[in-house]
Amino acid sequence: MLLTESPSSQHQKNAIIVSDLHIGSRYFLCQGFERFIRRISDEYEIILNGDIIDNPYEKLKTSHQRVMNHLEQVSYRQKVVWVRGNHDNGYVPKKFGDVLFRRVYSLGSRLLIVHGDDFDQIMPRNQAFIKAFRLMHNIRLKLGAKPIHVAHYAKKWTVFYNVLRHHVMLNAVNCAKENGYGAVTCGHTHYPEDRVINGIRYVNTGAWTESPAFYLLVTPGEITLQKIDI
Repeated sequence: MLLTESPSSQHQKNAIIVSDLHIGSRYFLCQGFERFIRRISDEYEIILNGDIIDNPYEKLKTSHQRVMNHLEQVSYRQKVVWVRGNHDNGYVPKKFGDVLFRRVYSLGSRLLIVHGDDFDQIMPRNQAFIKAFRLMHNIRLKLGAKPIHVAHYAKKWTVFYNVLRHHVMLNAVNCAKENGYGAVTCGHTHYPEDRVINGIRYVNTGAWTESPAFYLLVTPGEITLQKIDI
């Protein structure tokens, strides 16, 4: 996969990368993320790597809208990049500060940043199974099962989930290698991990729909996956 959009810079600054907030979802760890985002220093570039909004067509409740408002305010004083994911679906909030919206982003040649849905050829080809799976999940919730995000529930189906996870990872690594990047970070699978495959580092930042949550810390000297218990 050769990239057609890859805005980048010679990046020697600090950045924080998060993915899969799913703002608007009942599972979004709203209070935890709000505390986290308010502690980020102005010296950091904030990169939102896809599925930031859960449903672009639904009105947000007050606490979730407050997070969106804060991200807008932050964008006036430091760089904020929103890399679109499949849930975002082209969503661009009206009057949303100076946020830079992209499909693909990169920090020099150090790190390719893509949500990961472009590397997923499994879910689009198995829509009947996905619909049946979501139906089962909804039924179990109505029967009184513990409320968890559908992606969290999918992790119980280990074989299918691992096939999806490895599929996205290998496609991401191949894309990074083909385009000259030393590392790539994705979300999409809601599975935090940090691995080296074929000489390319692959980091997935998980999701803010279950605890612990994760973020990627980028400094001039290193790239580290950090965990937050919420």
